[in-house]
Amino acid sequence: MPLHNTALRYGGVTKFFHWLTALLILSLIALGFYANDLPHDTQAQLTTKAWFFSLHKTLGVTVFFVALLRIIWAIGQPKPGLLNADKKLESWLAETVHWLLYGSLVIVPLAGWISHAAASGFAPIWWPFGQDLPFIAKSTRVEHAFGALHEIAGKVLIGSLILHAAGALKHHFVDRDSTLRRMLPGEPAIGPMPTQHHSNAPVAAATVVWAAAIALGLGLGLLQGGEKGDTADAPALEQVASQWQVEEGTIGLVVTQFGSDVQGSFADWTAAITFDADADGGKAGEVTTTVSIPSLALGSVTDQAMGADFFNAENFPTAVFQADINLTDTGYVADGTLTIKDQSVPISLPFDLTLDGDTAQMNGSTTLDRRNFGIGQSVTDAATLAFDVAITITLVATRQGD
Repeated sequence: MPLHNTALRYGGVTKFFHWLTALLILSLIALGFYANDLPHDTQAQLTTKAWFFSLHKTLGVTVFFVALLRIIWAIGQPKPGLLNADKKLESWLAETVHWLLYGSLVIVPLAGWISHAAASGFAPIWWPFGQDLPFIAKSTRVEHAFGALHEIAGKVLIGSLILHAAGALKHHFVDRDSTLRRMLPGEPAIGPMPTQHHSNAPVAAATVVWAAAIALGLGLGLLQGGEKGDTADAPALEQVASQWQVEEGTIGLVVTQFGSDVQGSFADWTAAITFDADADGGKAGEVTTTVSIPSLALGSVTDQAMGADFFNAENFPTAVFQADINLTDTGYVADGTLTIKDQSVPISLPFDLTLDGDTAQMNGSTTLDRRNFGIGQSVTDAATLAFDVAITITLVATRQGD
């Protein structure tokens, strides 16, 4: 069997790409539906769900590169003519579906890959080149937008596959021509070719469909969630009186899931601070920080973090840190108690402090063990979800007048 195409037949390389792509696409569709429906309430279920999603993503990246190779090969090959070119409507539909399929092979996996790169954590791609993409920032908005596009484009792909398969079967069983057989091994007999009609109409039609699909997918994704994800509508905490008023700041955390860091932050929190900038040792002040748990954005696992086995945000919507600010020989430390859910645990938070008149800039970090707060009790395997959670706090506060 010749490797190259001719005006009548497909060569061995084209056939190989066709059936390899078909196998990968059908496997990916089945994996996607199956993994999406799997529960994730227990450690075993979460591990299984993540494994199947990792397989789905890894095969998706494989399809993307196979599709690029297939397109590059096709560009340099003659395209065998249509055996039903004399039926203008059918030939137009066949070519339109082909262009939709070529678009699908690039847009569907690429949209999924961008959504994965923009997200933090859960189900890594199994390869040694990292989980990020150039120019794609970690962003819930980007994750949701391209996740929705991946879903909408997937529906276009499925519809195109159904039409493509139905057309091939019609050729084989109704028209009884060699359209299907010439994509199989061997060299079937092919009768006289009808006059071919070349037109840009199929490309234009496929472009219109893809433009609509892209606009719909990105639009739905952008409406679905912004940077705060699904927790953006959580009631805001009331402002508190404070000797030092926080002007800006961040409470961030990093958890490790399946070996990958997942970065998050709380969008809504308050701090009531009393502090004596002239203290030369011992207790220098007090702080009470209240954090809105539903304001947490934690990448693709935000919803999971809100669940009953984790933060249980519905029943415990706030966390509170009450501490004395002490000046030691090595610097400042906030020694106090952190209460999350119904668990209160002693915590020491060392921090650096820079004073400039009535402005103070603070940077601190510590590590917590999630098990002390009853977070993720069902996940007992540190390889699935690490026990340590890194906490970082930065803020700028100004001293208020008496």
